[in-house]
Amino acid sequence: MTAPLPATVAVIGFGRFGRLWASMLREDFDVVVYDSAAELREQAAASGFSSDSLRAALSCGVIFYCVPISEFEATLREHLPHFAKLDGPRTLIDVLSVKVHPKEVLDRYLPAAYQAMLTHPMFGPDSVAVSGLAGQTIVVDRYRMAEHAFAAWTEYFASKGLIVVVMTADEHDRLAAESQGVTHFIGRTLERFGFTPTAIDTLGTKKLHEITAQVTNDTEQLFVDLQTRNPHTRAMRVRLSEAQDRVFDQLLPNRLVVDTVIVGIQGGRGSFNEEAARHYMSRTPEAPYELLYLHTTERVLRALHEGSVDRGQFAIHNSAGGMVGESVAAMARYRFAIVEEFAIKISHCLMIGADADLADVDTVMTHPQVLAQCRTSLATKYPTLRQASGDGDLIDHAKVAELLGRGELDASIATMGSRVLADLHGLQVVEDDLQDLDENFTSFLWVQRPPPRA
Repeated sequence: MTAPLPATVAVIGFGRFGRLWASMLREDFDVVVYDSAAELREQAAASGFSSDSLRAALSCGVIFYCVPISEFEATLREHLPHFAKLDGPRTLIDVLSVKVHPKEVLDRYLPAAYQAMLTHPMFGPDSVAVSGLAGQTIVVDRYRMAEHAFAAWTEYFASKGLIVVVMTADEHDRLAAESQGVTHFIGRTLERFGFTPTAIDTLGTKKLHEITAQVTNDTEQLFVDLQTRNPHTRAMRVRLSEAQDRVFDQLLPNRLVVDTVIVGIQGGRGSFNEEAARHYMSRTPEAPYELLYLHTTERVLRALHEGSVDRGQFAIHNSAGGMVGESVAAMARYRFAIVEEFAIKISHCLMIGADADLADVDTVMTHPQVLAQCRTSLATKYPTLRQASGDGDLIDHAKVAELLGRGELDASIATMGSRVLADLHGLQVVEDDLQDLDENFTSFLWVQRPPPRA
């Protein structure tokens, strides 16, 4: 025998879903609505709901919680003092899109005499607007509700045309992570990608646009809560990311040119990176090679990621200057496999333009690592020179030397690096061997795309 349902129920929260849920319930119950936002209480009253006070809502025998997932615990804790002042037990029913989280909250705070049921209506305003309520699914977990009361509510939900699925909170969250969690994650990803309709969209593309529109019509808070309050979504996101990597890697070429290795390097022509790359290829010949001068580690690793080079090389550490900051920052953003780490000895010279006068030079522009390796020498021998590093490609002293040689940088600027740069670009060498350490070695990484994931 099922228990009779109450004549009056309360709905806490009058957001998009709370509005839908209250509208469904009002067909069969007197509904008292309360929302902490005065504006939403006014909307509830304008829609014909009783929305007098929180006390009036909490006085109802059955209370539906339609609040944001991340606000459920704080909301329930706020209600506990009110419950303590009211006579008789209450039945609390949540409609949150995750189930382990509200179960744990209720485990901590639900008064001993109270009953509670966990539910997740697997629909929202958008899907109901398109397909109607009948045939939609609601997941329920009896949790702490008497069997006869649980039967009464499941029968009620079925009477509204809902498909009632009984499962535990943990089972729900495992399945939801792989369904709703994936859908919302992909929808938000496509939104950030800038996925917009075109004149030639296929049916499948149009369905993706529908998913994106439906997902992004919900609040950002709901998306974050779905992804962070379900204990199984983190593993889902990791698997999804790994799957995307596998698909991406599948489309990359094994080698851009059959008989040539295309190598992207951090420096320009005449740089120590070029010297290091030629040194590496001379002792570890993979095949004939071609160097692409990409100037920054970011561009090297991006080119490797995109499949526009076969191998990459960049400086990672110097015996005087320590870790190469730009390389460390770029390494954090890309996947790659280290083939080998090796080192070469480095010697720096000070160079100025072919027609420049040292007396007119006030700035030395070069890579931060060069400045670090020559800090003491510069402070002792050239204390008046302002030390600077350029932006973008100009962080590479080989690029600075190139522009100095072409007269595209002011004659008041000097640079530092390999003497090869002076010969290559027709610069004057002011002084050699300005590195602070006689045994000044820089380590380089030779890298490739990571092997495909299983």
